[in-house]
Amino acid sequence: MVSPSPVTIDLVLVGFGHVGRAFVRLLADRHERLLRDHGLVARTIGIATARHGCAVDPAGLDAIRAAALVEAGERLDGLHADGPAPRTAREVIEAAAAARRGGNPLALVETTLLDVHHGEPAATHIRLALAAGAHVVTANKGPVACAYRELAELAAGAGREFLFEGAVMDGIPIFNLVRETLPAVTITRLRGIVNTTTNYLLAAMEEGRELAEALPEMQARGIAEADASLDVDGWDAAAKAAALGNVLLGASLTPAAVERTGIGHLTSAAVRDVRQRGRRLKLVASVWRDGAAVRARVAPEPLDPGDLLASIHGTMNALTIGTDRLGDITIVQHGGGLVETAYALLSDLVTLRRRLS
Repeated sequence: MVSPSPVTIDLVLVGFGHVGRAFVRLLADRHERLLRDHGLVARTIGIATARHGCAVDPAGLDAIRAAALVEAGERLDGLHADGPAPRTAREVIEAAAAARRGGNPLALVETTLLDVHHGEPAATHIRLALAAGAHVVTANKGPVACAYRELAELAAGAGREFLFEGAVMDGIPIFNLVRETLPAVTITRLRGIVNTTTNYLLAAMEEGRELAEALPEMQARGIAEADASLDVDGWDAAAKAAALGNVLLGASLTPAAVERTGIGHLTSAAVRDVRQRGRRLKLVASVWRDGAAVRARVAPEPLDPGDLLASIHGTMNALTIGTDRLGDITIVQHGGGLVETAYALLSDLVTLRRRLS
């Protein structure tokens, strides 16, 4: 196989938490393979963090060293190439766009925290990047759930890519699957279990533990976030349902428009009663066409044993994609986490490299 001609993509990383640091380490680990198989060289020239400062260097930053500094509680300002270090994501994006060398394509990699109600500040970062001539790769579901149509139109108008494979099921290729392998097929509905925390909690409640008892265990194991209310109240699943509906069914949903019932009101006795009746209680996200409209719902549902989603346990997620020509297609994720989400970012960079050809 002849290796493709190499293309260097300059990266601006906005958000440098666990996912961002896993991403730069994965890039370093896969550097030779990305170059050999895809002609991709990814070079970090800017990093913006909320608590550890910012840095820009058109010649390239040592992203691995930057990750180590952040993990040691130190600041990144010392890595900045010249003059006072920028202080905000806006300044980093604009400085990187102005200072990059050689005409390399520029890409924003956005991994800030989720704002389920407005998609901010991620949506603003994406607008700034597109205005500065950068492509966008994000694992943040907020902008896709809250402002997808606007951002997609901005990207198209600027001739730039807006990619977000990690927004729903970590590294599992939901959006790529439809975009790349299902031409001339209409998606009619989506139905799945897309939140790991609630899946774990419902299983624990089947065993007799109450939610208030099981949740700290999930947090201690790193499965649930410190603030798990977005999971328990169904907001995370609603954001994912809105993102799926917006991208795959052409909707204009927001998380607030999703009919939502969480699991906070459930008792262990109620969950065990469903189990004793031969069914399993799962938090199910559904999106479907209703005439010209698209509707979405997130709610706990008692599932019959023959329902594939009834067998989704632990860290597993699953999504069934209903189509008009191929019937139902179900994709199952057996476990997700930082590495899988970081891989989704890497996958989107490879997609970007291919489109640049």
